Amino acid sequence: MRIISGNMLPYVIQGIVYGFAAATQPGPFQAYLILQTLKQGWRKTLPMVLAPLLSDGPILALVLLVLATVPGWLVQILEIAGGMFVIYLALQAWRSWRSHDSIPDGAATMPSSGRTVFQAALVNLLNPSPYLFWSLVTGPILLTGWRQAPVNGISMLAAFYLTMVAACAAVILLFGMTRRLGFGTTRIMQLLSTLALAT
Repeated sequence: MRIISGNMLPYVIQGIVYGFAAATQPGPFQAYLILQTLKQGWRKTLPMVLAPLLSDGPILALVLLVLATVPGWLVQILEIAGGMFVIYLALQAWRSWRSHDSIPDGAATMPSSGRTVFQAALVNLLNPSPYLFWSLVTGPILLTGWRQAPVNGISMLAAFYLTMVAACAAVILLFGMTRRLGFGTTRIMQLLSTLALAT
């Protein structure tokens, strides 16, 4: 019995690329992690990288339920829209990198009392980005891989979250060292995520 599909590697690569991009793109969740790191240190903030594993469950279930019931031609349209959305994200990331903006406007108004994984998950759950990202980009890829062979979809999902959690942890650790080092390194990670989205 063949356990590993020959088509698995492309899905693993896509999971890594999009997981890294999701972790390093400026947004409410990333700003929340950075601010909490600057306020209370990396040790207390580090467990919050697990928040997407809690918040993305309902989001992913809802998106896959919808995608699984729509006609194939509509999924193809969503894939085209997803490609356009990725281009938009790449342009936004490039503009953010050019303007030295690593923390989005309004991030300073986030509540400072949110210091648990569940509160971080709530920040992510109320963030529109995961809904758009899973609906237009990673959701169709995951569904296509699953239909080819379940191991393809599972490997893509595992690669996505392992990379995302690791990249978020890296951001927290770097900002925990010094703010200056974290800012410069985050700018580099933003540039890398822009290149990843553009390819």
